[in-house]
Amino acid sequence: MSLDPVIQNAIISVSNKEGLTEFAQGLVEAGVTIYSTGGTRRHLEEASIPVKDVTEYTQFPEMMDGRLKTLHPKIFGGILCRHDRDDDMTAIGEHGIFAIPLVVVNLYPFEETIAKEGVTDAQAIEQIDIGGPSLVRAAAKNHAFSTIACKPSQYPEILAELKNGGKTSLGLRRKLAAAAFAHTAAYDAAIANYFEKEEDNAFPETLRPSFERKAVLRYGENPHQQGAVYAVPKFKGASLVDAKQLNGKELSYNNLLDLDSALAIARGLPDVAVSVIKHNNPCGAASASTLAEACEKAMLGDPLSAFGSVIGMNREVDAATAEYLSTPGLFVEAIAAPSFSKEAVEILTTKPKWKSNVRLMEVGPLEGSRPEFQSRWIEGGLLVQNTDFLLDDPSTWQVVTETQVEEAMKQELLFAWEICRFVKSNAIVLCKDRSLVGAGAGQMSRVDSVQISIEKAADRAPGSVLASDAFFPFPDSIHEAAKAGVKAFIQPGGSKRDQEVIDACNEHKLPMIFTGVRHFRH
Repeated sequence: MSLDPVIQNAIISVSNKEGLTEFAQGLVEAGVTIYSTGGTRRHLEEASIPVKDVTEYTQFPEMMDGRLKTLHPKIFGGILCRHDRDDDMTAIGEHGIFAIPLVVVNLYPFEETIAKEGVTDAQAIEQIDIGGPSLVRAAAKNHAFSTIACKPSQYPEILAELKNGGKTSLGLRRKLAAAAFAHTAAYDAAIANYFEKEEDNAFPETLRPSFERKAVLRYGENPHQQGAVYAVPKFKGASLVDAKQLNGKELSYNNLLDLDSALAIARGLPDVAVSVIKHNNPCGAASASTLAEACEKAMLGDPLSAFGSVIGMNREVDAATAEYLSTPGLFVEAIAAPSFSKEAVEILTTKPKWKSNVRLMEVGPLEGSRPEFQSRWIEGGLLVQNTDFLLDDPSTWQVVTETQVEEAMKQELLFAWEICRFVKSNAIVLCKDRSLVGAGAGQMSRVDSVQISIEKAADRAPGSVLASDAFFPFPDSIHEAAKAGVKAFIQPGGSKRDQEVIDACNEHKLPMIFTGVRHFRH
C-alpha cells in the first residue's frame, strides 16, 4: 500500500548544478520549503531563492571539511518514514522530525576527478561521496512515499506532476528509484574499479561495466531483433553515440556498427583519408592530398559494393567532397566526419536523390581518447580484451627476402598494413597508390581470401602490394598473387613454413616484410 504525500519539504545537495535554479524556483512556487548544504545552499542564495541551512534544522554543525553534514536521524527519519504507518509518523513527531518526501542529490564528481592528469589518491578519496549515496538510496528505498531526483533531466517531469496538488505519482517515484539505484551502482563501480586497477593487472577481478541508454533503435541486426545503444558515461573521445546528427533518418543498429568501423579506419590512416564500409568490412579506403580526391579513390575501390555504403572521413567534409558524392549513380547511407562545412551540408541535403535520407554524423575532433577495451558476449559470459590500437613501429620490421623494399613501396605497404587490421580474418588486402583496390575477408582459407582480393582488384591488381593479417601457412598464396602482378608483400610471419613462403617470393623476385605483429579481427 502507498499514498502520494504532499511535498512540503525537500533537501537539495548537488554537485551538478545544471538546471538547478529553475527547478528550485519551481519548487518554491509549488510551496516547497528547501533545505540545503554548503555550495548548493550558496548557489541558491545567490539566485535569490529562499533556502534553509540543514544545520539549522538538525542543530548539528558541518564537520571535517564537509565530510559530515547530512548523516543525521532528523534527515534520514524524514526521508525513510512510511506515511501509511501510524507508528512511523508518531515516532518522527515525538523527535521533532518532519517528513522530507523530496530528495534532490547527485554525487561528488569522482570519475571527473580521477580522469585528470596527475590526480593523487588523496584527491580521489575526497571525492568519494558518503552522505550523498545514503540520501539517494534512502529515498529510493522509500519510493512508496519519497521522490528522488539524481539527474537534471528528471526535474521537468517532477515539476509537471507537482502542479497536481503538490504530489508525485507512484509510477514516477518508482521510475526515479530505479534510476537512483543505477546511479549509485555506477558510482560505486567506478570507485571499486579505481582501487582494483593496478599497472600489472589491467583486468579487475570483478568487471563492473556501467552504461547509460542513449536510444532504443528501430530494431537490431535483423527486423525480428530488438536493439538499443548505450553510452559509456564520461567518455571524452569522438564517437557515434554522442555525435550530432545533421540530417537523415535515425541510425540503425547496422548503421552504427558500420559507421564506427568507418571512423576507426579513417582515424588510423595517414594524411587526409576516407574509408568506405559495407557489412562491417572496408570495400574502399584511400589517402590523398585533398578529401575529395581521397573520397573518389575510396569509392572506386569497389564501386559495386560501395553502393549503399557508409563513409568515414578524418577531415571536415567540404563542398568539393560533397559535390563528388552527389554524382549520379552514387548512393551513400551515412557519413561520419569531424565536421561538415555549411556548403557541404547544403549540397548533401539538396542535390542527390538520397538527400533526405543520408545520415550526416558530426563527431567532433578525432584526437580524443579511444575505448580502452573491447567486449563481446558469449553464452554464459563476456570476453574482454584491450582494443587493437597498437601503433606498429616500421623500424622493427624485417625484409626477409633477397629483393629489398624501396621507400615508396614501403609507404604503400604501411598503408596496406593499416587497412588490413580492419578487415575480418582471414584478411587479405591489395593496395595501390595509397588506395584499397581489393579485399578478401572472412574466408576459412587464406588462399581463398587472396583469390577474392585479386578478383575484386581486377585490372588494378598489377603493381599493387598485398597485406595479410596473419602468416601464410603455405606458399600457394604467394604464387597466386605473383601471377596477378602483385609487387610486394607484408605479413606478420611466424609460420612453420615461413622459409617456403620466403623462397616463393625469392622465386618471383618479390620483396616481403615480416612485421612480427598479427592483427586478427574475428
